[in-house]
Amino acid sequence: MTAWTVQRNCASGLQSVDTAYRYIADRRADLILAGGTESLSHSPILFGDRMVEWLADLNMARGVPAKLRAAVKFRPGFLVPVIGLAKGLTDPVVNLNMGQTAEVLADKFKIGREEMDAYALESHRRTARAQEAGHMPEVEAAYDTRGKHYEKDDGVRPDNSMEALGKLRPVFERPFGTVTPGNSSQITDGAAWLILASEDAVKRHGLTPIGRVADSAWSALDPGQMGLGPVHAVTPILRRHGFALGDIDAWEINEAFAAQVLACLAAWEDDGYCREQLGLDRALGPLDREKLNVDGGAIAIGHPVGSSGARIALHVLHVLKRNNGKRGIATLCIGGGQGGALLMEAA
Repeated sequence: MTAWTVQRNCASGLQSVDTAYRYIADRRADLILAGGTESLSHSPILFGDRMVEWLADLNMARGVPAKLRAAVKFRPGFLVPVIGLAKGLTDPVVNLNMGQTAEVLADKFKIGREEMDAYALESHRRTARAQEAGHMPEVEAAYDTRGKHYEKDDGVRPDNSMEALGKLRPVFERPFGTVTPGNSSQITDGAAWLILASEDAVKRHGLTPIGRVADSAWSALDPGQMGLGPVHAVTPILRRHGFALGDIDAWEINEAFAAQVLACLAAWEDDGYCREQLGLDRALGPLDREKLNVDGGAIAIGHPVGSSGARIALHVLHVLKRNNGKRGIATLCIGGGQGGALLMEAA
């Protein structure tokens, strides 16, 4: 038995599924457990650079006099903590955090605060309806150390409103920004796993497939516009198979930010962007919102970075089964200027 870990920021879970798919396609394995897990609520608290430098100087000092000279340089301000999550979600190349990259896209495609909040509100409403209707069969109850169980994600706000969302202040570009806690994905914990099997393994173990991975693609782009990663990953898949946006029956575009999802839709409708950035003759056109994130997404239930890719890959298969769809796409933007996508087919 062999196990190993992959790390591709927001798409780590999707990368693990894609890796399993490719191992099986290459006949290097026939039965693989793939997925991801994340606990953002337990992100580490780090020392700042000044504290690290002081500790290094103290450690390097030799003899009591040198130790004392180093020690007296300590200042209380050195103890101000650095939130590991904030550091991890800041791109070192462009020095922008992920929320700021969403602000960049909102400005680029003229996406307003009201449009973002309306998208966020719909995400909560769709997830609340899905929970009520039992449309998330893949969700298993979680248990804490005291034995209390939680049957569903508790970040969903069925009673949310445009008025409540409108009262929230911008987080990343104060005071004039438009990206707020309400139209961003929530900080939460989660895990998602799938079993991938070859055709021989399915027969040998008597498995009942719910779908298959048909294709995958990964892309790179300007880290300052990383939210457009799905556009750059999905478009090559569509071109390889001769599909239009409307030929996909179910879409899961991870909701890192409302602005980011809306920017992806805007990019596909923009002639200039499609010609200059994607090498197309013209815009791909509009994506049917009724096929997109039909049960809501990360704005309502959270974005545990390591697991979201696996979750949306699994969920798109359940949506296809429920709606008698044939093919679906799961895709994410990735911190660092990347995008990833899987083309899935119903069993």
